[in-house]
Amino acid sequence: MKPASGLDEYLTPLPADKRASLEQLRADIRAAAPDAEECISYGVPAFKQDGSLVSFGAAKNHCSFFVQSPAVLESFASELDGYSKAKGTIHFNPGETLPRELVTRIVRARLAENQALRAKKKPRAKAT
Repeated sequence: MKPASGLDEYLTPLPADKRASLEQLRADIRAAAPDAEECISYGVPAFKQDGSLVSFGAAKNHCSFFVQSPAVLESFASELDGYSKAKGTIHFNPGETLPRELVTRIVRARLAENQALRAKKKPRAKAT
């Protein structure tokens, strides 16, 4: 099977419970970061704004929200009790959704992190 070229192409063939969970997550991310660009990155749906922002995907037995920042994930640790977590990733059951306000705050924390990293980068000197 060839990799999906867009988010809709990724989501369409998923079982209904996974698709519904991930469509809600997509909508919550979009609401929190309306200027972010949707794309497929590393084979999963992703959002980019000032660099890689967040992504999500479906696995055999769970759905994943890839926060892409262990530091941001750790800052929400107390609110993520009960969820399985891996480095920079939250796993949740198909058919369930993550709390909308939590997704919003995580995405905004990632936006702030990306903006801070961008501000730290020094502009390159132009060659003359």
